[in-house]
Amino acid sequence: MKKLLSILLVAILAISLAACGNAGGDPEKLIMGFVPSQDSDEIADTVEPLAKKLSEELGVEVEGRVMTSYTALVEAMGTNEVQIGFIPGFAYVLGNEKHGIEVILKSERYGSGTYKAQYVVRTDSGIESLEDMKGKTWAFADLASTSGYLFPAAQIMDQFDVKNPQTDFFANAVPTGGHDTAALAVYNGDADVATTFDDVRTTLEEEYPDIMEKLKVVEYTDEIPNDTISVTKDLSDELQKKIKDAFLGFNDDKEMIKIMNEVYNWDAIIEASDEEYEVVRSTYEKFGDSISLD
Repeated sequence: MKKLLSILLVAILAISLAACGNAGGDPEKLIMGFVPSQDSDEIADTVEPLAKKLSEELGVEVEGRVMTSYTALVEAMGTNEVQIGFIPGFAYVLGNEKHGIEVILKSERYGSGTYKAQYVVRTDSGIESLEDMKGKTWAFADLASTSGYLFPAAQIMDQFDVKNPQTDFFANAVPTGGHDTAALAVYNGDADVATTFDDVRTTLEEEYPDIMEKLKVVEYTDEIPNDTISVTKDLSDELQKKIKDAFLGFNDDKEMIKIMNEVYNWDAIIEASDEEYEVVRSTYEKFGDSISLD
């Protein structure tokens, strides 16, 4: 009887230890989430070599997954369905607040860790200022987009003393799902103004050779910290460091940087800290509870 009890206790202990190990351990496969700034099928093919290279560096299978929106990506990170996310500053702040998502890196473009949002209109629209946009149709990428929505909306709120730019300033507001599609809504005459990163037109010029002539930039916002590479809080510190080091190592790999440039116009990957995104938090506070991921 004692021998049987001993065997049972050892078995129970082994099962308990295994369960604890699985609960607290890192996943055997990492999902890396993207939101397309271009055609979703195209970005899926483009990021495949990036996922493969990261997998080789980490010794863990890595899969690139295209998400429908920044909100969907952040929520997937919140449930640990996605462990690594390429998300802009605003989506990061929301994800950090709600799910404890942690920023580890950010992009560098044109030698800078910051950028501006721009207001794009048709050249023949007669729109020459923000004031001229009142009562027009506004196209933006996503409510969780820093340059597509947050900073332009905050600028309009401050300058024109309105609570909700979508209803109190513009006649219509249309989320298009991407910066390119927002710009193309203006290009095609379906919207009067689009707010995008600077300068979305260059990413569309090959397919739309006259876009620089047909669309013009009327105004810019203040500086915004660049988009992030963020991770879920469930990953161990050791794995987070490995991921960070692997991405930083891509700076010495021309093929990987080329991919990052094709996907998001990143010229390099640099270190980032949560403190850098305080300016995004303070901008977000202007909206109270009117923007959330719920």
